[in-house]
Amino acid sequence: MYQIVSHEIDGAAVTAAVARADAGAIVTFIGTTRDHNDGRRVTRLEYEAYPEMAVAELRKIGEQAQLRWPIAAIAIVHRIGVVPIGHASVVIAVSAGHRRPAFEACHFAIDRLKEVVPIWKKEHFEGGEIWIGSQTGNRFDPAKARP
Repeated sequence: MYQIVSHEIDGAAVTAAVARADAGAIVTFIGTTRDHNDGRRVTRLEYEAYPEMAVAELRKIGEQAQLRWPIAAIAIVHRIGVVPIGHASVVIAVSAGHRRPAFEACHFAIDRLKEVVPIWKKEHFEGGEIWIGSQTGNRFDPAKARP
């Protein structure tokens, strides 16, 4: 399961997608919108993506994880659009025979997602907003990029 969705993510469904009889561990990571960042009070996040390319990159991350660790299955779902405080923007679930590879593959997946998947977020905060480019980890302000 590799998806970009514009609605609330059902974390239980993502976890269920990786459940296997031979898997003794399922690790789930849920990234949520927090109410602060860099000393600012955040009111919401807004995500945009290049969906076809994003899904292809999510699939590559899953394939890389399966090559590096003995995992049974992996699922990655990322939300686009407005994500209110406390709601999930990303859910990653990994199942494996044992906990260590499940944890390591899940950790790898979220880190790699932030590096390469074409998803951008706009942070809305009290007094302003700013685009944050996920692939480079650098902040991107479209107003400053225009001539």
